[in-house]
Amino acid sequence: MSSLDQTPLDPSIAARLKRTADGLVPAVVQDASTREVLMLGWMDDEALRRTLTTGRGTYWSRSREEYWVKGETSGNVQHVREVRLDCDGDTLLVVVDQHGAACHTGERTCFDADRLL
Repeated sequence: MSSLDQTPLDPSIAARLKRTADGLVPAVVQDASTREVLMLGWMDDEALRRTLTTGRGTYWSRSREEYWVKGETSGNVQHVREVRLDCDGDTLLVVVDQHGAACHTGERTCFDADRLL
C-alpha cells in the first residue's frame, strides 16, 4: 500500500457526516451528463476516502459485507466527477461518468422498473 492508501478520510469531512447505526451514509449516484439518477449505494468513511482518492465509485456492500469498486468485475465503470454532501450531512451525491450499466441487473439505471406515480 502506498502512503496515500493509508491516509484517513479528511477529519473536516468525517465530522460533517451523519451515519446510520451501521456507520453508513447513503450515496445517490447521478449521471454527470444527463443528471439521471443511476443507483443508490452505501459508503462508510473508508469507501468515501477511496472514492475521493481514486476517482472511482467505491461502496460498502451490506449483503457481502465488503468494499466494491463499481465496474471492477462488470466493466461498467464509474468515473467520479464530484461528490457533494447534502445540507444535513446525511446523504452524499456522487456525480459520475457512467460507462455501461449502473444497475446490477444490467439496466442503465436502478430506477427504471416500477414507476409508482
